[in-house]
Amino acid sequence: MSFILTLFMSAWVTYINIGLVKNFTGHWLSAWLLAWPAAGIISFIFAPRIHKISQQITERF
Repeated sequence: MSFILTLFMSAWVTYINIGLVKNFTGHWLSAWLLAWPAAGIISFIFAPRIHKISQQITERF
């Protein structure tokens, strides 16, 4: 999930910041390479808590 999310979000934010310049792909991949490890770590840390909260919410209904 973190792979796909960071892939599309980094493309979108790169496009917003610099537009479709000549080396867009290089800028995008550079941003993605920084974003993916961070998103993976954040997902790993917070996933159990978010899962627990989601279960609590769905059990109420």
